[in-house]
Amino acid sequence: MNLNTVALVALVLAAIPCALFLLNLTVYRPLAKPKTKIKTPVSVLIPARNEESNIRATLEAALASQKCNFEIIVLDDHSTDRTAAIVGEFARHDHRVRLESAPLLPFGWCGKQHACFVLAKLAYHPLLVFIDADVRLAPDALARMSAFMQTSSAALASGVPYQELGTFGEYLLIPLIHFILLGFLPMHAMRRTGLPAFSAGCGQLFIAGRDAYEKTGGHAMIRNTLHDGVKLPRLFRRCGFHTELFDATDIATCRMYRSTLETWRGLGKNATEGLARPGTILPMTALLFGGQVLPFVLLAFAPMLSSSGLMLTGFAAVIAFTPRLIATFKFRQPFGAALLHPLGVLTLLAIQWHALVCHLAGKPPVWKGRTYSSASAVEPKQI
Repeated sequence: MNLNTVALVALVLAAIPCALFLLNLTVYRPLAKPKTKIKTPVSVLIPARNEESNIRATLEAALASQKCNFEIIVLDDHSTDRTAAIVGEFARHDHRVRLESAPLLPFGWCGKQHACFVLAKLAYHPLLVFIDADVRLAPDALARMSAFMQTSSAALASGVPYQELGTFGEYLLIPLIHFILLGFLPMHAMRRTGLPAFSAGCGQLFIAGRDAYEKTGGHAMIRNTLHDGVKLPRLFRRCGFHTELFDATDIATCRMYRSTLETWRGLGKNATEGLARPGTILPMTALLFGGQVLPFVLLAFAPMLSSSGLMLTGFAAVIAFTPRLIATFKFRQPFGAALLHPLGVLTLLAIQWHALVCHLAGKPPVWKGRTYSSASAVEPKQI
């Protein structure tokens, strides 16, 4: 295969996610703002394990919610810091906040899934909003999500919040969330069909109808996963419920990780349930490397390319950058991070392959001070 042919292949591989990204922007939109107060009350459910640096800001933001009635339940999951004490202060001064303590983690459960399941049992209201302890809601977030659930056919909906970035690793990798989501999930097919494969979500922010949640079994049915962003929507679809995605950039803010090392570990902890699955990693590597990295490698060999090959390579590079440049405006991502797109994709692929090698070697992921061995991968049963 000569370099001109390689350039053509790179152009095709770059065009596929670019075209899907542009198409998905027509349906991945912000939520409408309701004009009147929402009547359906909401339970805001927050699992918290050693979140003293986040939980105060999270509660202050949630308590500022407008145009809806709500309760906030924080489940302290055996924290060893001041998480429970901080939440307790809020609970003593505001009846809308409740502090609960998590039972011991049963065998076969991921900590977050267990906490969310317990929280759903404690909730009083018909709409359940699950947020991570580092997610800060805008004042109209609950009202807009509730109105969306009332006007759509969705039993479960999710969106990616605005992502705050600090360290270089966050800057390089976190903005790829939107690129992967919009570049590889056919959202129009997601809306037309009930196929579980055509679904996704963001574990940082979910809203679900309580009735549908209970009928599916909720987090009990995905108890051993670290990837609720993928597994929860698929569960709902397998049970015959519709799921949706919306742009949450203007209704929620999150800083996922606090260092480059934490970013690597965080993205790698559930990689083998996503891009790094044994049956997925090779085609995804071909698509991502071939379309997002190869064009820039070819540019380094520009003198060896014919004029047509150089033109194809140039088009491929422009097409590869296009979704990231659009994302800088659409999702308020840093322009510099978009320019580092090829390096970001290479680093993401390195994380996926590292996670797969660790998985095959029997090295379990560790998160929030807990080790999740393969022994915990038991078949979930209804509770």
